Amino acid sequence: MLIYFIRASFLLIVGGIAARVARTVGDQFNPWAFFVIVMGLALLALVWDIFTARKKIQTVSAIFFGLIAGLVLSDLIRSAVEPTLQVWFREDFSKSINSLLIVFVCFTCVTTLIQTKDDFRFVIPYVEFSREIKGPRPLILDTSVIIDGRIADVAETKVLDQAFVVPRFVLQELQAIADSSDKLRRNRGRRGLDILNRLQKMEDVEVILHDADVAEVNKHKEVDHRLVALAKHLGGKVVTNDYNLNKIAKLQGIDVINLNDIANSLKPVVLPGEHMMVKIIKRGEEQGQGVGYLDDGTMIVVEQGAQYLNDQARVQVTSVLQTSAGRMIFGKIDSERRA
Repeated sequence: MLIYFIRASFLLIVGGIAARVARTVGDQFNPWAFFVIVMGLALLALVWDIFTARKKIQTVSAIFFGLIAGLVLSDLIRSAVEPTLQVWFREDFSKSINSLLIVFVCFTCVTTLIQTKDDFRFVIPYVEFSREIKGPRPLILDTSVIIDGRIADVAETKVLDQAFVVPRFVLQELQAIADSSDKLRRNRGRRGLDILNRLQKMEDVEVILHDADVAEVNKHKEVDHRLVALAKHLGGKVVTNDYNLNKIAKLQGIDVINLNDIANSLKPVVLPGEHMMVKIIKRGEEQGQGVGYLDDGTMIVVEQGAQYLNDQARVQVTSVLQTSAGRMIFGKIDSERRA
């Protein structure tokens, strides 16, 4: 809403100055023509501002530094053009032109900073102070987690209140997958785009398409490395279910939210020695092994379970293997065997 207020104020201020100046230039210009030209320029500035990509920055900093930059730039421009204005126009008209110049330049600086990416930095020669991240840290989504689709279900629970950041190169990768000649890849890509649309339509979810030109991100070619570099730049967390990306990010000190870990942590705890009924649906890799699945999709490998293929068997849990890729349960046929 603040940007709309600034735009409206800009039009009102320009209109007021233009109307005042129009009354003093009647002997040199058509007052109405002058007013229309000035307001036309103001509308062009607004159109340019509206159609530029929406960007983010701290509002107070944007206004403060935008006004300072605008005043400095307008003063420099005024110093350059004022001698010419004084030669061709009256003094009161020159002052009015200077006022319009200050308003235009300040408006441009403020709106540009408001829509600038979050990588706004204070730069001193040889010293760079990166901005500090306060409050919820942004979540950078990778391609696999978008295609997976569970991130939208998690977002609907309102457990995560951070902004979701989708880098432009991830979106491009999704589009390339959606345009693939391979039917399976094409369906996966289109599913990912549908998930993004679903996230954007959620009222309480903020999705940011990040396309800033960041040197430490652009120097990498692989998407995984670019994601890690962007997370480090923004001070955010990477959200993924890719095992390799999970390892790469952790090695570089980047926090990772692995959806597989979240899903596994919500599964019922199974301890060695417990008994359960399992339907053996296929043979295992080892001789005599049978493989079944629990209701939540967890695979259970049963020793000597092949003889109960396509049948229910009573299984005693012997061990549980937990990894980022999922959970596996190992068991053996219980002495009672069947239900």
